[in-house]
Amino acid sequence: MNIHPRPNPIIAALYMLRDIDVDVVIIHGPSGCGFMASRMIEDAGIRVMTTAMNDDDLIFGASGKLEDALREAERRFSPRSIAVIGTCSSMIIGEDMEASIRRSGVGCRTVSVDCHGCMGNNTAGAIMAVEASAKAGLIPKEEADRQKYLLSMATQMEKERGMASVQYLQPSNGPTKMGVAKKIIGCLSNNGKLAVVSISKKELAYRFSDLFLAVDQACKELGGKAVYIANLDPQKGLPRIRGYAADILSELSAKGISADIVGGLDEYAVIGEDMKEAVDRHSPDLIVIAGIPHAYPDLDKSQILITDQPRQLSNYLSKGYDAVGEISSHQMVMNVRKIVPTETGDTIREMLRDIS
Repeated sequence: MNIHPRPNPIIAALYMLRDIDVDVVIIHGPSGCGFMASRMIEDAGIRVMTTAMNDDDLIFGASGKLEDALREAERRFSPRSIAVIGTCSSMIIGEDMEASIRRSGVGCRTVSVDCHGCMGNNTAGAIMAVEASAKAGLIPKEEADRQKYLLSMATQMEKERGMASVQYLQPSNGPTKMGVAKKIIGCLSNNGKLAVVSISKKELAYRFSDLFLAVDQACKELGGKAVYIANLDPQKGLPRIRGYAADILSELSAKGISADIVGGLDEYAVIGEDMKEAVDRHSPDLIVIAGIPHAYPDLDKSQILITDQPRQLSNYLSKGYDAVGEISSHQMVMNVRKIVPTETGDTIREMLRDIS
């Protein structure tokens, strides 16, 4: 049992519906349910509404509010698709969201996701969103099956090696980036070979790919050699996710940087062995693993680990790994279309200016 906070199935469903490119999401619950996540989702161009359930609705039901919200969403936004996500409040009282959708008379494609916060794994909500979207014809069944497999593997990975493997983790901001930047610069200054691995989850790749830019600059100024390995296959995943990979590869290419591509941005939980094989072929002197380092097999204390999660950082540090955190990365990459600088990358660049 985990007694530190864990991701919520409702929010996981919300993010999955964003990835599927649903136009409008209606959260059938209190106005504050999913508030912070909803704000970030709207930055990505998805309209989010709420039925704003109150005390009386818990007794008498809120099907009428949902029907009104559906009609208003269609009137206001003229969407191609609307998704309704259940919450603890609506699911506990047994709201029939499918019936409300039928009674509303909306003409666009609709998705009903009967999830709530007590379902356990956050991926349970994402899986329900995938299944409902396939049923509504928004994604092919083959892609839905693929997503369900990847989500189940991500759950397994977290339970074995991630935050869900420990009963309680206290968040940590970790050490400054100076120590790891010195190691990276030291490796290159001594004509060493560095492997930079980005094994990232979806839009977070916009941030962790900055390490390629910073290390490439260091190679040009100091010598040494670097190889880059990333899960940036632009042919794998939902269209939005493939677009992230294409954006990043285009920006890297424009700056003369090429990377070995291993898997797609939604495959982080299943490509660790392939990543390691790609790295081992280069026989590097130092390995930097950014994004979701515990997806990489056989971690050891000679490597540098970079994560965006304060609790995961705490987990790494407690095991003696050389790790730093790019905290709050998720908020920085919502609705961006280019690589976002990291503190680690900026520290490398600052040290290069001091050297010159």
